[in-house]
Amino acid sequence: MSLVTLFITAFIMGFSGAMMPGPLLTVNINESYRRGISAGPLLIMGHGFLELLLVIGLTLGLGAVLVLPLVKGVIALVGGLVLLWMGWDMVKEAWQGAVSLELAAGGEVKGMQPVLAGAVVSLSNPYWVLWWATIGVTYVTLALQKGILGLAVFLTGHVLSDFVWYTAVSLAVVSGRKLLSDKVYRGILITCGLFLLYLAIYFIWSGKNFLLGT
Repeated sequence: MSLVTLFITAFIMGFSGAMMPGPLLTVNINESYRRGISAGPLLIMGHGFLELLLVIGLTLGLGAVLVLPLVKGVIALVGGLVLLWMGWDMVKEAWQGAVSLELAAGGEVKGMQPVLAGAVVSLSNPYWVLWWATIGVTYVTLALQKGILGLAVFLTGHVLSDFVWYTAVSLAVVSGRKLLSDKVYRGILITCGLFLLYLAIYFIWSGKNFLLGT
């Protein structure tokens, strides 16, 4: 596989994953209301850094560890608890009226927070870890045939697809924010929070099954 082909396939494969609904997309929508268009790129900085560490780990044989039932179970349980906290906090703030479009537009929040959120939310998803331990490790093996350059090309194409998609989502949210009322805004936050709670329960249930082997 040539470097150009490796880049293109990594980009397309990355897009297919980035566009699927999940906790990172939900947090991106919420953060875009709060911080504007910078939310997407900041989240992907954290997400991409975590993927860089994971790719390095996979080259050292981490893939065999990540597919162990105990490891998958612990990741799923801890990730589910993290999403449970995030989803509950999102629903509670919106329900109590503690957030509004005015606060979202005017409140300055440290840029490091969404970067950390990008990493934490990604790590909380056991299926993201499982993807890398199976499909991802295959791509890493192919990329390594071209050496470190191949690995860099693969990771660049993969992360670039995330960057393009999540920035586009942030832009769409910011553009539509002017047409929303506080009531609609809070309704969207509650919907996002409930989706995170659903994923939290699903991840915790999956973690139990991983640990029990069912």
